[in-house]
This record gives sequence, C-alpha cells and structure tokens, in this order.
Amino acid sequence: MKRFDRLKEIQHLDPERDFLEIYRITATYEFPWDITRALELALYRTYAVPSIGRLLADTAELTDRSQKRYDDTALLLDTVVEHGFDSEPGRTAIRRINRMHNSFDIGNDDMRYVLCTFVVTPKRWLDAYGWRRLSDHELRACAAYYRTLGAHMGIKDLPQTYEDFERTLDIYEEAHFGWDEGARSVSDATLDLMASWYPRPLAPLVRGASLALLDDSLLRAFRYERPSAAARSLTRGALRLRARAVRLLPPRTEPHYARQNPEIKGYPDGYEVAALGTFPTPGLGGCPVGHLRRPDAQAR
Repeated sequence: MKRFDRLKEIQHLDPERDFLEIYRITATYEFPWDITRALELALYRTYAVPSIGRLLADTAELTDRSQKRYDDTALLLDTVVEHGFDSEPGRTAIRRINRMHNSFDIGNDDMRYVLCTFVVTPKRWLDAYGWRRLSDHELRACAAYYRTLGAHMGIKDLPQTYEDFERTLDIYEEAHFGWDEGARSVSDATLDLMASWYPRPLAPLVRGASLALLDDSLLRAFRYERPSAAARSLTRGALRLRARAVRLLPPRTEPHYARQNPEIKGYPDGYEVAALGTFPTPGLGGCPVGHLRRPDAQAR
C-alpha cells in the first residue's frame, strides 16, 4: 500500500452515506496522533466560553480528577468511532454522554458550539500541522458524522455543512469568549495534566509549548501572557517538521484508536463503557433522546 492509497479509497466512498467509514479511516489510519491533539485543543477552546468554563469548574471534574475526566471523555467518544452509532457499545456511550449532560442546565447554543469545535479544530490543525490536508470528501463526511452525533445528543439547529460548522463556531467565539476565574482554573489544570504525561523536568517546556499553540483569542480569554515569537516559531516549526517526516512513512496498516493512546492512564486492566464518566444523583435527568432509551437498560 502506498502513502495516498487510503485517500483514493475515501474518494470512492459516498461522504453522506459512508461518513462513518470515511471518518474512521481519517481518524484511525491517516491522522490518529493529529486528531487526538486537535480534539484536545477543541475541548480546551470551549473553556473560554464563561458559561462552559464556569460549569466545568463547578463540577471539579477537570480540576480535581483531570486524568479521569480526560480518559472518560476520550474513551466515550472513541467508542462511537470504533463501533458505530447503531452498535450496543456506541449506544451505551451516547447514553452515558447524554445522562451526564442532562444533569446540568446546559443551553443548546453551548452544546452546539462544543460540537462545532470537534469539526472545525481538526481541519484547522491539519491545515497547519498535518502531513496532508483533508479532502472535500473527508470534510463532508466529518460534518455528517458530527451532525449524526449531535442528533443523537438531542442538539437542535445543527449546522449542515463544514462551512456551516465553521461559521457557527467563529460567530459564537467572537460573541462569547471572555474571562472567568473558574474557567482559568480549568485551563491551568488541563495544562498541568498534559505536562504530567512527560518526565517532570520537561513540564515547563511542555506548558510553554502548549501555550505557544494557542491563538490570541484564547490567550486573551484566559489572561495568559503572549508567548514570544521565538517560542511560537520553534513549537510550530517542530510540528511542521514532524508532518514532513510522517508524510515519508509508509501508511498505517492497522487502525489506532484513542483507547490505545499512552495518555489514557486510568484503566490499565480495561474498562466497561457503561461504567465510564460520572453518575449524577438519580432523578436529576436521564437520556434526553428517546430512541436511545431502553426500558431494560438503565443509565448508571
């Protein structure tokens, strides 16, 4: 198999009908490392919306139990990618996600914005640091994949095309990015978590590199000092050099899922999808999407 053979395979698929297969190829064969980094950044962006960042601070999940929250989020989303929306693991993962979200007063606009980050941030990351850019087929499939996920989550007024997702994200960030003390604490905890994945002496370097990847709108929202031009140039240059090296590698022959990432630390002996996440007080809420409820399957 040659380097661009999977892209050719994607071009023979229908992005509206075969969106899951296309997205799975893109995320697990073509760009598993990049998609992981981009989705981390996508979730991080959401903290800069005060209503989101403040809620995350109030739950203390990302400040007191950062690694578990990271693991559970990655594994629940990854379950749907690996097994599909109609599989039992996929349905269980979505029920868990819905049960957790439905326990809080989260507005539809915030939910839709978070979904938009999952579509737009990977494209922008790969434009800057990927070994190739996403094709039109992949962008259409990505939009269809997250439209489907959004529908399963009960999100209303979903964007339809990639351009719609991008427009919605940019307008929302322009209107809502701002300072919040709780959001800053969540941001600091996330940066500390990422630094903890590396040997302790490298922690300041990792934090500095992470800040160098943030755009000015995020830096202003969290009131971080703007990294130097040299720090940004070195960090972003290193990622572009990596992309050039990856481009020369043979294509991946086996899929790589998020559950295989070394950053997932909390489940060395395996996990059950139904046990991932948090378990709100009974009676606060359940799965808001009727077709995902089953009388014999209680959301834990």
